[in-house]
Amino acid sequence: MDQKKMNKKSVLRTFLGPGLILGAILFLFLISRFFPFRIDLTEEKRYSLHPATIEVLKSLEEPLEVEILLTGKLPGGMRRLQRSIEETLRTFNAYSSENISFYYEDPLSLPEDIREDYVVSLTEYGINPTNLFVTEDGGQKSRLIFPGVMVRSEEFETGTLLLRGEKGMSPDQILNQSIENLEFELINAIRKLITKQKISVGMILGHGELGEEDGFGIVEALVDDYEVYKIPMEQAKKVEDLDPFAVLIVAGPRDTYSEKEIYLLDQYLMNGGNLVFLLDAVAVNLDEAGGEGTIGFPFDTGLDQLLFKYGIRINKDLIQDLNFGYHPVMAGDFGDQAQIVPLPWPFYLAAGRMAPHPITKGLDQVMFRFASSLDTVKADGVKKTPLIFGSDLNRKLSAPVRVAFSDMSEAPDMAQYGLKNLPLLYLLEGNFTSFFNNRFLPENIDPSKFQASGNEGRVVVAGTGNLFKSLFNMQNGEPLPLGEDPYANLTYANRLLLQNMVKYLIEPEGIIATRTKQFQIRPLNKAKVKAEKVKWQVVNVVFPVLILGVLGMIWILLRKKRFSARSK
Repeated sequence: MDQKKMNKKSVLRTFLGPGLILGAILFLFLISRFFPFRIDLTEEKRYSLHPATIEVLKSLEEPLEVEILLTGKLPGGMRRLQRSIEETLRTFNAYSSENISFYYEDPLSLPEDIREDYVVSLTEYGINPTNLFVTEDGGQKSRLIFPGVMVRSEEFETGTLLLRGEKGMSPDQILNQSIENLEFELINAIRKLITKQKISVGMILGHGELGEEDGFGIVEALVDDYEVYKIPMEQAKKVEDLDPFAVLIVAGPRDTYSEKEIYLLDQYLMNGGNLVFLLDAVAVNLDEAGGEGTIGFPFDTGLDQLLFKYGIRINKDLIQDLNFGYHPVMAGDFGDQAQIVPLPWPFYLAAGRMAPHPITKGLDQVMFRFASSLDTVKADGVKKTPLIFGSDLNRKLSAPVRVAFSDMSEAPDMAQYGLKNLPLLYLLEGNFTSFFNNRFLPENIDPSKFQASGNEGRVVVAGTGNLFKSLFNMQNGEPLPLGEDPYANLTYANRLLLQNMVKYLIEPEGIIATRTKQFQIRPLNKAKVKAEKVKWQVVNVVFPVLILGVLGMIWILLRKKRFSARSK
């Protein structure tokens, strides 16, 4: 009888441990099914999503399908990006109200009859192929990859490029930054598919601002996400006429604003609006820059005093930078054809130094043409953030400034380019004080509606009216998307800058805020690895065997002790 009891206890002890473990696992499974949760134990919160991202995912009303184009035999860095894309989509699916599935597709593996059309359609979403060198069979081979994704609902589709970086970054830095921005790029593509009501953005007209063709790039860059309206300022009679617009863009005016128009813009900001001022402080007529050249003279649109009150001044000068762009110059005729040659032009600044801000982080070079320098002045309650900077070789030319194409043939005097990191673009945000505070109001204005100080508002300022001006196709004369330079055959990041800027101005804590994510690169110390190679080989190979051997001996001794006690 005692032997039977002992056998029962032995059987009970044998199954009790595994039973408890299985019960705990089953309990945790049931808890997770009815009360789903996720715990991110990484230091950088790599698997956590921004609240704005979660809000978009919770609002999904239909399943989405994601086609990952980055596939095939990839080197280590690209595989890391590929894994991160998949991990981000799995995280999205965990928070989403509808299923988000994904699959891999190599565009170059498609049948020939549809391959070319499909690759062309990808370029419409900015997904251009990248030439990648991979090691195969002991040698290096090049192949094209498409570092992007296509996102589809039942009716619509959109795409986005995922490999982005700033000029001068190493390949590892570009990859790391692209991984940091994955959440933004993917959720922004999803948001495009599900947005039903577009926000309104206005372009102010009536004072020589960018015309229909010059302003084509602004409309083209924003029309997919926003309703873009052109607003003749003379038709605005009261502040309420401007209030429906989330952002107002004042780009390159040539005529003076009236006091009433300045008042309307000021009160629009006081009511919580957002303004973008792209203003020329020096007027330059390039049509007269041939031969002996022309002179750029300072001029004022009446908006300078407004900006000074808000905390910034556009100086009456022009910046030259030896990190320059190119301008086409007539170099004579060949037969009956005019020969146009692009020549370096220091008045064109290819700015590639970006602040780590949601608007500018990860941008490639942005082109500034005939830009003036910016200084900040005191403005209580206003935070001033420089977003883009010039290179280490800048100089400022005070107006009046000589502008002549003939200067292109002269080598620059390096000693004159001693200024560094001149700010080219500023963001002002906070509670602004009205320009008309303690001043007489314009005629026919109801003083009861005047606001001396504002709600939270935002202003972006650049000392050039050409920042978002379209260039033209040299063959057919059609306006080009922002950033496309037909002379240098380059594409600058002006278009993406505008899109990021408008997103931030409208909703600074929205999905644009996910661009502030930072993942630390933790490369191995190669010298230390080489010096301690044998040590860590022993640790990783011998120690586990020793530990298992010791545990085995302890287990054997315990069993011997247990059975010897029973036999007594």
